[in-house]
Amino acid sequence: MVLNLVGPENLKNMLPEIQQVAERTLQQWSYADSIELKEASASMIFGLTAKKLISYDSNKSNEDIKGNFDAFMSGLISFPLDVPGTAFHESLKGRKRVLSTLKNMLQERRAKLVKQPIDFFDYVIEELDKDGTLLTEGMSLDLMFLLLFASFETTSVAMTLALKFLSDHPLVLKQLTEEHEMILEQRADADSGLTWEEYKSMTFTFQFINETVRLANIVPGIFRKTMSQISFKGHTIPAGWTVMVCPPAMHLNPAKYENPLDFNPWRWEGTGKNGASKNFMAFGGGMRFCVGADFAKVQIAVFLHCLLTKYRWKAIRGGNIVRTPGIQFPDGFHIQILKKDIC
Repeated sequence: MVLNLVGPENLKNMLPEIQQVAERTLQQWSYADSIELKEASASMIFGLTAKKLISYDSNKSNEDIKGNFDAFMSGLISFPLDVPGTAFHESLKGRKRVLSTLKNMLQERRAKLVKQPIDFFDYVIEELDKDGTLLTEGMSLDLMFLLLFASFETTSVAMTLALKFLSDHPLVLKQLTEEHEMILEQRADADSGLTWEEYKSMTFTFQFINETVRLANIVPGIFRKTMSQISFKGHTIPAGWTVMVCPPAMHLNPAKYENPLDFNPWRWEGTGKNGASKNFMAFGGGMRFCVGADFAKVQIAVFLHCLLTKYRWKAIRGGNIVRTPGIQFPDGFHIQILKKDIC
């Protein structure tokens, strides 16, 4: 079902819309004295993803789904004390409100006769109505919740870190800008939209994205359940136990990456655009590889293309990074977006 939304063929069709959203958002940002990049990019990505998943438009709805997700995120990793006033309690309330809204939207959609699927809700309804389906309404709502949350929260962190790294590494910025300006120079019409072939040609961009998410370690832990007893380095792990895989232990291992704390996109030369290997788990791995990985990469690459070819930016304040254990920007990362033809 998820591939109906973010599979390669559908991403090709979504490319113009993703570019339009990025261009419109950057233009709006350029009118402001400054924007806080993490929150602003999260709102941009949420708007696009919510539209594709559930046809949600915050300007036409009384439900503040994004605000409830923010409440959920604020206590996601906190002491599990469900008492009013605690972060955990507010997190649970935020999740409950989102699920309630999604349930109402799902029930309203099921009452309508939709001949052709228009969003992910319709694919879910198709599956729910099949004979012998294993999908339940509760499972579908949890899936919708997860897709919405994962799509905007992780990608907005990656975008914010991307611009922070570019601000701190002028040589990387120079090469990345040259790659995207070359795409315009090779077009018959520089103002025409980005094509799928042009997207696929962004070699250094993919290296840059891989290096950003390697150092970001946006998801500090991945949980898996052992289906049978296994032995690992002299230890026996019984069936049914939960195992926590720690990607930073691999991504920051000097035996796997030379000078692992250095930001070096060139280390990915010759690895292919995914850089996928047992030593790179930014998007999970194996049978549980993140199905939204390509969607996230398309959004980041298109955003960078629109930004680097038409705009520049100045860091205003913030940009400090802490891990709790997820990445946080306690002071935000405030930047000013300027059109390139404005001094």
